[in-house]
Amino acid sequence: MSTNGNGNGTSGGEKIVTDIITLSRFITEEQTKHKEATGDFTLLCQALQFSFKSIAYYIRRATLINLTGLAGSSNTTGDDQKKLDVIGNDLFVASMKGSGRCRCLVSEEEEEIIYFDEHPNAKYFVACDPIDGSSNLDAGVSVGTIFAISRLSDEVISSGRRPEAKDLLMPGTELVASGFTMYGASAQLVITMKGGGVNGFTLDNALGEFILTHPDMRMPKKRSIYSVNEGNSQYWEEKTINYFNSLKFPPKTADGKDGKPYSSRYIGSMVADAYRTLLYGGIFAYPADKKSPKGKLRILYECAPMAMVMENAGGNAVDSNMKRLMEVVPSHIHDRSGIYMGSKEEMDKVIKAHS
Repeated sequence: MSTNGNGNGTSGGEKIVTDIITLSRFITEEQTKHKEATGDFTLLCQALQFSFKSIAYYIRRATLINLTGLAGSSNTTGDDQKKLDVIGNDLFVASMKGSGRCRCLVSEEEEEIIYFDEHPNAKYFVACDPIDGSSNLDAGVSVGTIFAISRLSDEVISSGRRPEAKDLLMPGTELVASGFTMYGASAQLVITMKGGGVNGFTLDNALGEFILTHPDMRMPKKRSIYSVNEGNSQYWEEKTINYFNSLKFPPKTADGKDGKPYSSRYIGSMVADAYRTLLYGGIFAYPADKKSPKGKLRILYECAPMAMVMENAGGNAVDSNMKRLMEVVPSHIHDRSGIYMGSKEEMDKVIKAHS
């Protein structure tokens, strides 16, 4: 095998990339750009990626080792727990505890805050939905993990006291990093950091590493695709109904021809729908309605981290009141919100229709 100056080998006419950027390398190189960095965030990210790899492994083998079906319990938001929900949550708790850099964890699967008192001066707290869309697991539909990393206040860190719920109820603008991992044909990790871009990694099972495959991801400014559960349309507000009808039944063009309607794409797994929207553009929505006046999705570990990803990729995200989602402050750790997110120009249309 010969190697050129760019570190690319050739084998049988196929170009082989040898200068591979792994997630570990990427995070380490990002750390060097910040002189004040202590390495704590890097170690926390290493623990996070181990939990993603572990969850991906168990999802691939779920049917073979009897991990499908219900666990016989429900989580704090009233959803029936799958066996993999419980395992994913346990993996997350163990990884965060073992990192030594996480003071506490908020999980969809736990009613109360999980504290790691053996690390009283840890700087970070993590919020997560270990396996989002788990109701689709038995059907082999893509599911995912959503995570958000925030830094505790200097007062909490220096005192070593247990953070109270009020210490964790911060808007998305305070996030240090966020992202999601989608478990489908392959495991795809998308991560963004405060003031930075959005980068996508694919898990190479042979190497056991997340490899940078989608650097500096940017959303298309517009795309005629919408993603929403229209089964809830009977509960929607009139403005919401009118907006989606305008996508399905556009007015005639200037020359009298029928307008082209938007395409509908809805998987029913937020991570999968969000990833498609990030790649192809369009809009994803889960609006508040008469059945769920505050909305269905949780702010700390679903709405805020997804909003950060969308904004840093050039898109936008708002709640059902058309307020910037990154500025919404939850009233409790499992507080909910409606959400609209997607391409910038499509989001402008959403806001105009609801104004």
